[in-house]
Amino acid sequence: MRKVELILDAEENYFMREAFNTLRTNILFSGRDIKTIVVTSCMAHEGKTTVTYELARSLAEFGKRVLLVDSDLRKSVMVSRYTKERGIVGLSQLLSGQVTCEQAVYNTQFENLDIIFAGPYPPNPTELVGSEAFKELLEMQRVSYDYIFVDAPPLGLVIDAAVMASACDAAILVMGAGRVKYRLAQDVKDQLQRSGCKILGVVLNQIDRKSNGRGYYGTKYSETYGYERSTSGANHAPSATQSASHASTAQPQARPTAPRAPQQQTGATVRRPVQGNPVGGVRPTQQRPQNTVDQNKQ
Repeated sequence: MRKVELILDAEENYFMREAFNTLRTNILFSGRDIKTIVVTSCMAHEGKTTVTYELARSLAEFGKRVLLVDSDLRKSVMVSRYTKERGIVGLSQLLSGQVTCEQAVYNTQFENLDIIFAGPYPPNPTELVGSEAFKELLEMQRVSYDYIFVDAPPLGLVIDAAVMASACDAAILVMGAGRVKYRLAQDVKDQLQRSGCKILGVVLNQIDRKSNGRGYYGTKYSETYGYERSTSGANHAPSATQSASHASTAQPQARPTAPRAPQQQTGATVRRPVQGNPVGGVRPTQQRPQNTVDQNKQ
């Protein structure tokens, strides 16, 4: 087997690792019969490949033998994102009989993690992942590995993930927060169930922690999942308090329709009443005539 050096995420932090460790624990308690797991999403750019890679690495660091299979034969990003190696052979060549399994499986710098890349894009991706060769590959590798993760294309766009799910023990659905419509999510779930594959659960990804009132987790956690700060320093998804403050400052200031009160009554606006008819419960003030003193002096 050839060895490949995988690139680590520069934005990784403690809280991100803890999230994947929690997901790892849930996988471990899923049962001994769960060994081959397909990971898919509804649409593109929901973080499916990142979740699959980080989950596989977390289990490998825990001491489990893990094989990561990049099965996105249409638009894979794993080679360009996680390695700088050239001349990579992959799954499409393995399933079409061009290379052997020993040539397609790569060791990584992580002791218990091996990987099969997608390889060149074939003209018939659905037929390849639905072939007997793909099923035989998973069955053969079950003997050597504790877990096999299959990174599949988005099921909301192409049917490949459902075809792979029929050969796997379970499925995980990755969803970006606020990105997927309810009806589409239901359709993807129904499609996975029709394939006869058990759905372990949904990974809710790309959550803006600040908008949920969880600022304790810091800013890098949300930025790692796709939210960056704008030049003004505010998040693209402002919190409820930020929205309310912006709305209040946008309201026009009310202008007084009557003269202001004397300075000794600051803070109160009093309308001058019409004689004989007090307005608003304010009685008219009685003023002494200005010429009273002058008349007495005379």
